Amino acid sequence: MTKTNPGRFFEDFRLGETIVHATPRTVTEGDAALYVALYGNRFAVQSAESFARAIGYPARPLDDCLVFHVVFGKTVPDVSLNAVANLGYADCRFLRPVFAGDTLAATSQVIGLKETSSGKTGIVYVRSRGTNQHGDAVLDYVRWVMVRKRDEAAPAPAEHVPDLPAAVPVAALAQACPPIAGYDLALAGSPHRFGDYAPGERIDHVDGTTVEEAEHQLATRLYQNTAKVHFDALAARETRFGRRLVYGGHVISIARALTFNGLGNAFHVAAINGGRHVSPLFAGDTVHAWSEVLEAAPLPGRGDVGALRLRTVAAKAPCGDFPLRQDGADHPAVLLELDYWAILPR
Repeated sequence: MTKTNPGRFFEDFRLGETIVHATPRTVTEGDAALYVALYGNRFAVQSAESFARAIGYPARPLDDCLVFHVVFGKTVPDVSLNAVANLGYADCRFLRPVFAGDTLAATSQVIGLKETSSGKTGIVYVRSRGTNQHGDAVLDYVRWVMVRKRDEAAPAPAEHVPDLPAAVPVAALAQACPPIAGYDLALAGSPHRFGDYAPGERIDHVDGTTVEEAEHQLATRLYQNTAKVHFDALAARETRFGRRLVYGGHVISIARALTFNGLGNAFHVAAINGGRHVSPLFAGDTVHAWSEVLEAAPLPGRGDVGALRLRTVAAKAPCGDFPLRQDGADHPAVLLELDYWAILPR
């Protein structure tokens, strides 16, 4: 009997099963510092202990995307070790802040299964939940991933595709952050509050970031994400791309960091309504980003902050012409389309 974990293949999943993931991870100030080194995030709430405490947090919270990646990484050995690609996200809710010293653990429930038309792979839908050391939920989200079959001739399980909401309701965001007061725009680095943005507005974030091979692998290791497609160059030669793929979450974090230029006071990602990895990213590519304001929503019972529903698009080209669709299809430069709610001071 082998003592190693080959990972699950599509035919190993069962609808409704719950998977408890190893291993819990205590996040530290070192994780936060390395995250900044990888992406250059400049949002004041996550950058300065003094700023966070001054506006109402008990301490400086960890970056929301860092929390997402750590919880996501816990799920990889059981869900996507044999993945071809991570396809999308929905109904992702950041339920409470995470601070240095907290310990994160994860569980997932299989909520959908669908064999692809080729018969070589299948799509697995899971709802994953991250909890802290007190058992409090800090994150809850759905993702779907294309997973290889061990035996292409194996019969497919009964198909079930879950019905997912188009967006997290605004009412669910009201407790997304503590009451905010004394927000210093000068220290935050942007003069624009919630009321300065309007639906339909588009923002070219101007800057670009070139992805290095060592950086994306270091980032993926930081999250203890063991997916083979990110590390094993020898095995990657046999894939249709012939090389390692950059972890999709790396693209999300790059795009989020780039949005600071234009959305510098969008200090908290409260929810991700949906997301698509439109095309793969490779080392050597340069990522740019633009955002569109889809909706501006006051939060029930909150006069201190409001929520912007944003579409942020990451692309392998400058975004002055706001690439998204071309001739009825995805624009060839687009890497990521992310629909999310961000919190800003009023």
